Amino acid sequence: MHGTKEIIREAAALPVEERAVIVDSLLRTLNQPETQVDAAWGKVAKRRLSELRSGRIQPVPGDQVFEKIKERTAE
Repeated sequence: MHGTKEIIREAAALPVEERAVIVDSLLRTLNQPETQVDAAWGKVAKRRLSELRSGRIQPVPGDQVFEKIKERTAE
């Protein structure tokens, strides 16, 4: 049986796509998927993508978002 360090070393040598599959699989063992929640988030994501693509809303750069968060938490 492989030890934890050996498994991590071997996994780290895999291509990024395969590492992502492993990470996702391991996370699912910790947090069982909730299909209703996942479906609801999927609808939200599709709606937001549609709004962005149509030009109805404009994206906000991440640095601006984080600056606003800093301002709000500094008060």
